[in-house]
Amino acid sequence: MSNIDVFNGDADGIVALLQLRWRYPQQSTLVTGVKRDIQLLQRVDVAAGDNVCVLDISAERNGRDLKRILEAGAHVFYVDHHRRGDIPLSPNLVTRIDPDPYQCTSTLVDQYLNGAYRSWAVAAAFGDNLTETAIKLARSLSLTTEQTNFLKELGILLNYNGYGREVNDLHYHPAELYKQLQAYPDPFALMLLKDSVFTNLQDAYQRDMAKAKNSPIVYQSDNAVVILLADAPWSRRVSGVYGNELANQNPERAHGVVTDNGDDTYTVSVRAPINRRSGADEICSQFPNGGGRAAAAGINQLPCDQLESFWQILSNYYQQH
Repeated sequence: MSNIDVFNGDADGIVALLQLRWRYPQQSTLVTGVKRDIQLLQRVDVAAGDNVCVLDISAERNGRDLKRILEAGAHVFYVDHHRRGDIPLSPNLVTRIDPDPYQCTSTLVDQYLNGAYRSWAVAAAFGDNLTETAIKLARSLSLTTEQTNFLKELGILLNYNGYGREVNDLHYHPAELYKQLQAYPDPFALMLLKDSVFTNLQDAYQRDMAKAKNSPIVYQSDNAVVILLADAPWSRRVSGVYGNELANQNPERAHGVVTDNGDDTYTVSVRAPINRRSGADEICSQFPNGGGRAAAAGINQLPCDQLESFWQILSNYYQQH
């Protein structure tokens, strides 16, 4: 019998698994990748009796492989906050899937574990730009302003590390980042270290974001803004977190951060208006390789000749809704 942990390589996926394995330790094979590598179940081979834990990847996008894994006789525990799709019926499948725009996978795991590692769930919620949710959880712990601000920065930095075209774009492979963070069930222990995952990512994030802020606006209306980033590792790393920052600064507007892939396509990150957390998944799903959740979604390969069509759809959607 084998244990396999499958998780998105962003803050939410990593923190969800950290919480589970602190409570339920086990040796397992780790299957993960960059944030946009969401069809991770394609990489999972199982035998009857194996245990598979799946965190923070869409069941809709992994439905065929989920069915294959269940038919092979494996047991699956699936926690996620993306689009459900058609969930297979099986006695071997346990799910906690909730696409509520104020939930992330780590908050669902936090509920499952009755708040055992809630400080980490706060960090993950901040990383997924669920600020209201994160603040509510922080208040339940009576955290100081300093502690809350630290968890916010920690979550943003972990999320930042997950973005890239390939693992070589990242500062840490998500599996390695997960392993390093296992030593800190209390996240505030990281505050005391001068040379750590936190400080290394903090320095890199500041350098990359300074470049992003000089990037051009290619479309702007009353309800939507689209920013174009260059074809470079730094731009691929900040594409999501920069979109979150812009959304927080302008909560009434939708934002699209478009990154040149260097092959006549763009990678697109969409953030719905903070004050109306809906529609991002509907917009991105209109394009091949597009999907996500209501508040935040993306397109992996948008042809260059469809860029204008994209921003028109983005703007028109929020003009009508």
